[in-house]
Formats: sequence, structure tokens, C-alpha cells
Amino acid sequence: MIEVNVKLKVGTFSLEVAFANGAGVTALFGQSGSGKSLTLNLIAGLMRPDEGYVRVGGKTLVDTEKRIFLPTHRRRIGLVFQDSNLFPHMSVKQNLLYGRWFAPRREREIDFDAVVETLGIGKLLGRPPARLSGGERQRVAIGRALLSCPKLLLFDEPLAALDMRRKLEIMPLIERVRDEFKVPIVYVSHAVEEVVRLAACVVMIDAGRVKAIGDPAEVFGTMESQTSEARFDRSSVLTGVVRGESPLVGLTELEHPSGTVWLAGPAGPVGSTARIVVKATDVVLSLSQPRDISARSVLSGAVEEIQFDGPLATVEIALDGDGRLFATATKGAIDQLELAPGARVFALFKTTALDERNVAMAPQAAS
Repeated sequence: MIEVNVKLKVGTFSLEVAFANGAGVTALFGQSGSGKSLTLNLIAGLMRPDEGYVRVGGKTLVDTEKRIFLPTHRRRIGLVFQDSNLFPHMSVKQNLLYGRWFAPRREREIDFDAVVETLGIGKLLGRPPARLSGGERQRVAIGRALLSCPKLLLFDEPLAALDMRRKLEIMPLIERVRDEFKVPIVYVSHAVEEVVRLAACVVMIDAGRVKAIGDPAEVFGTMESQTSEARFDRSSVLTGVVRGESPLVGLTELEHPSGTVWLAGPAGPVGSTARIVVKATDVVLSLSQPRDISARSVLSGAVEEIQFDGPLATVEIALDGDGRLFATATKGAIDQLELAPGARVFALFKTTALDERNVAMAPQAAS
């Protein structure tokens, strides 16, 4: 269990963040400058809060009222930053063993060989960091942090400097670290796809304040979460049950109470739960059941709210059964369809608009 309740004023910026989560990945999500990394620094002990406390596994790391402040090196926390920060004069193996040095001998539960195998870095052990790719450096950085046998792992936008190919290599490894080593993780990101894939609990931070807390579908299922200035960033998170692959068309069927979503790639074993991200700009609305069209995924629901922004509008749809879906449309289209709260609609999006590479089995939140 990680418990955070901190306040800090830095210049004109004021931070006030409180959250708790039992296990798995807790994602701190928000735009640049919202206070995510500042919160991470307070957890790590790189900064002191003006007020509040941080507890991990029942151990108090900082409590201003009780005048407790453990320095960073005594907190048993592993850190992975956007820059891997490997020691250039050490080989990969030496970098990994440096992390091992911070773990007390009696508490070295995490095996060196298991970490090397999980991260796929066995062939890299003799190389210097200068001969590694960006993705390889991040693998080693994760391994070094993990071999310190931490009570908590902190990731500060670890994939931000990588291209999509490298990101897709690293995300499954973070999932394996999450699932196999059972170390709680706090993960900072402003990328919806990363958060949806990895996290059980999302803490949305805006201007130094917690805006929402919950699982990804809950947090990204509010109109308030769609207030990004860039309409291309507005997305919905849907959760469905994998029903299997259609042998005729080679697509995976994902069942939702309001309809069916078709994916071009795998989404986990039959019966498992998966999350997908649907961009609002990819959703088309219809007043009647669509026919003779190429879009395969069709969900039904009722208009909940419409927010206008100049010539455009964001439409919030309460899907039948469960969940919210957001669509971006022009004001002219809204007027022509006479859309208003309560109107029944069908939401369509193409299978090709869904990035199946970011779909994974949804992690379960801890009770």
C-alpha cells in the first residue's frame, strides 16, 4: 500500500496531492507542468513537502507533523527516469550490480538471473551503455532499479524519449515486472495509451490538484477529462470481454454491453477483460442502425452532454450497459442531426482506427 498526502509551494506553483493504492501500477497522469514529477520527487525524497506524509507498506517515509524524513538512500525506492542515467564507465552487468549493492543481503529476494531473463538483456551484459540503443538502455535502467529489491518503483515518463517501436518493446516488460515481481509502481505519464495499458489506478493531476482518481475507464470517462486544448488528445477508454477471433475475417471480437468492437490483433485469452482507447476524432454518430458501411464497430447509447468549442463540439455518450464514449463533431453536424441530451445514437469507428498494439489484458485493481 502506498499512501500520499502532501502539500508544497514552489514559487507561485502550489501542489496539493493525496491518493492511496494497494498494489500494481498507480499512474500519475496530466499535462506537462501539472505537478506529476514534483509529486514523484516528494515520494522519492528528492524534495521535502511543506506539509503531509508518504507511507509505503506501512512504513512512514516522511511525516512533517511527526518530523520524520528518511533520506532517499534509506527509502528502498527504485527510480527510472526518461533518461536512463546509466554509468558510462561501467558495463551493463556492472550497472545492474550497482543497483544490487543497495539491497541488504538478507532482503535480496529478487534474483539477478530472473531479472536478466525477464528484461531480455543477457546478451548485453558485457557492453558499455554507449553501445546500447535507447530501448536497451531503458531495459537496463529498469533492471538496475529492480535489483535494488525496492519496496516501490518510480517511473518518470520512461518511454517519452523512445519511438513507438521501442515503446512497444518496453511496455510488455513493465507489465512483466508488475505481474511477476509484485513491486508496487508509481508511473508518471501524459500518454493515455501507456496509462490505460499499465495502470490499475489513475490519479489525474491538473495545476497541482487531484482532478480525479479511479480506474482508467472511470477517470477518462468524464467530460472534465476531455478538456485538453488539442482535440486530437480527447479519448475514451472502453472495457470489454474477449470473445475470440473470427476465423472468417481474422478479427478479434470484443464484447461490450452496448455492442461489439472488432480488433485487428489479439487482446488476450477468451473470457479475459481488455481495455481499448478510442480517439474522439475517430467516432462517427448516426441516429439509426447503420448498414452497408465499412466501419465494423458499432455501439449504442444516449447523448449525455454536448460542449461546444467554436465550430466543433464534444459529445458525451452514455453507452448502453456501461461506460462513456466521446465523439468530436462539427456544430453543423450537431444541428443537422438535432442532437441534444437524451437523444439515442449509434457510435461507429473503424477497426483500422484502433491501435491493437496498445491493447492488453486489463490489470485488476487491488481491493
